[in-house]
Amino acid sequence: MTTVDIVTIGNEILLGLVQDTNSNYLCRVVRGMGGKVRRIAVVPDEIEAIARELKWALTRGASVVFTCGGLGPTDDDLTLAAVAEATGRPLRADPRAVRLVEEKYRELAAQGYVQSAGMTETRLKMAMLPEGARAIENPVGAAPAALMELGDMRIVSLPGVPAELKAIVEGPLQEFLAEVFGKGSYRERELLVDCGDESQLAPALRQVSAANPDVYVKSRASGFGPDVKFRILISASAASAEEAESKIQRASDDLLALVK
Repeated sequence: MTTVDIVTIGNEILLGLVQDTNSNYLCRVVRGMGGKVRRIAVVPDEIEAIARELKWALTRGASVVFTCGGLGPTDDDLTLAAVAEATGRPLRADPRAVRLVEEKYRELAAQGYVQSAGMTETRLKMAMLPEGARAIENPVGAAPAALMELGDMRIVSLPGVPAELKAIVEGPLQEFLAEVFGKGSYRERELLVDCGDESQLAPALRQVSAANPDVYVKSRASGFGPDVKFRILISASAASAEEAESKIQRASDDLLALVK
């Protein structure tokens, strides 16, 4: 199974000024393609902190590491510099990235959104990629995404603006995702169980989980009382939709047999 770590970068998230919706979105994308997110980390806009998290993810053998944020033109956009440090690669102006940034600013100038289309030092910063990384077009914003392959591991650096991240994932990144995740599939089912006390339900959930180790079983508590119904989420990933559905069916049957 393809394993994924997500590193979200931004002081504004740690200060509670901005909510991290990117990780939630990427989790849904990964599970839908049959992968598994092992860890989500939120780190400040500091090269050392970002690089340390990346090194740890790679040491733990993550198949893919997504970084979110820190690709813009300002001094606190440090993600690509951190990727360069974590991988021991120098930062260089990537020809394709330069072209993408130039094209975007020509388009923005033609629309009257910026005063000039010329390449400035701060705009060039967005085209500085670690050596060996590949620029990925940003259909919405100015900063390209970047993909670095390190043997069987990959680092995908995405912008932090949710609309830009989503446009890249659902557009130019699709070919890469299909290559990495293949035709994996994720399925889930929700069961409604009459039970006023989650502690009484716990032994049945434990038994079902033990009998179906490849299936995730989780109760969603809502309170106590004779009329309380618990929602049980059962989910599984597999090489095909049919296999994932089969795993869920077996776990569902086991649970219903125990709690009916």
